[in-house]
Amino acid sequence: MLIMGIDPGIAVSGYGLVRETNNDSKTAVEYGVLKTDSNLSMAKRLEHIFNGYIELIKKFNPEAIAIEELFFNKNAKTIIAVGQARGAALLAASLMNVRVFEYTPLQVKQAVVGYGRADKLQIQEMTRIILGLKEIPRPDDAADALAVALCHINSSKFNSAIDNLY
Repeated sequence: MLIMGIDPGIAVSGYGLVRETNNDSKTAVEYGVLKTDSNLSMAKRLEHIFNGYIELIKKFNPEAIAIEELFFNKNAKTIIAVGQARGAALLAASLMNVRVFEYTPLQVKQAVVGYGRADKLQIQEMTRIILGLKEIPRPDDAADALAVALCHINSSKFNSAIDNLY
């Protein structure tokens, strides 16, 4: 199973691809960020994000995309811009016929660390350990995207186990 995790952002949007094999080992296939220039119009920034995700989906053909849901932010302008970037990623997934799963930051923390109030460094370190990486993935947005992909892998296993009970 190959899952693409997305940590949406307008200036920096993180992505991470995680493959899980039949023996439950998880490997980071690729991770990074899509960056936009703040001098560009919002429309051009969203176009860049959209096209970047289209290219990644074509290149890696993930079975599913896991994207982090927005959490309340005191800065309305920031949350609207991030929401628009998230929409560009969702549209790319939809047009490429890839199923999308959405997770809250709390769900990601619980799935990766086992504690919903874990701090950023704890999440990054557990992501590094689970994926067998020598160093914490950088930049932070890419590490967060890998954590979102891991959250989906863990959640889909749990949901499948529950479904099999009934």
